[in-house]
Amino acid sequence: MATIKYKPTTPGRRGMTVPDFAEITKFTPEKSLICVKKKNAGRNSYGRITVRHHGGGNRQKYRIVDFKRSFTDGAATVIGVEYDPNRTAYIALVQYEDGTKKYVLAPVGLTNGDVIYSGDSSDIKPGNTLSISAIPVGTLIYNIELYPGKGGQLVRSAGSAAQLMAKENGMAQVRLPSGEVRLIRLDCKATIGQVSNIDHENVKIGKADKTRHLGVRPHVRGSVMNPCDHPHGGGEGKAPVGRPSPVTPWGKPTHGYKTRNKKARTEQFIIKHRNGK
Repeated sequence: MATIKYKPTTPGRRGMTVPDFAEITKFTPEKSLICVKKKNAGRNSYGRITVRHHGGGNRQKYRIVDFKRSFTDGAATVIGVEYDPNRTAYIALVQYEDGTKKYVLAPVGLTNGDVIYSGDSSDIKPGNTLSISAIPVGTLIYNIELYPGKGGQLVRSAGSAAQLMAKENGMAQVRLPSGEVRLIRLDCKATIGQVSNIDHENVKIGKADKTRHLGVRPHVRGSVMNPCDHPHGGGEGKAPVGRPSPVTPWGKPTHGYKTRNKKARTEQFIIKHRNGK
């Protein structure tokens, strides 16, 4: 897969790139596996805006993706690989032997006619789902469960892959794309391979109109506002923030602050943090 770069016929085209969609083989979704996706425009259940600058955008239907791969020891034939507006990765429509159709996350290289399996007796090939206990050390995996039977929660974005590093005492050491090494139970499932659409990170949006189609509205920098409107505002000419870290219009840290609940005790499962500590 590669990206398509346009000639600079307009200012919006200059520097703009799009994926070539070479992996896509099916262009209409399966009607039985889509549902209405309601837009909230950044509002919570009370109708109050909790995330600013959201709203509008193209209408989308949600594709029901099977992250659990619940059909154990069943063969599924790939009908087509589709674009999903709700995620960066591509999804594959598969049909099981009993005629059931499901959407699954597509790995790199999966195409029409390929057969994928779910179960510990499956081969180690892209698209097959096994328990981590049945996967050899060193294998690239994605769609990793944290709790057995809950479905994959880790490593689901375009081009991402984790690596199985070691197994001991009923736990596996998995190196995530961020560099974090984490302990995961051996009876959790994972899928072999790397998530599709690996060139997603190379795509340049190029113009504001494409961002509006994604449901993102314009925003104004606090540093160009008046002091009454934003803590960063005011001053003669360009002025620095004037405090140790940038803040929101209401004085909260822009980049957030630690919210991890100590009672959750997730630290015991992290061997190496992504920041190297």
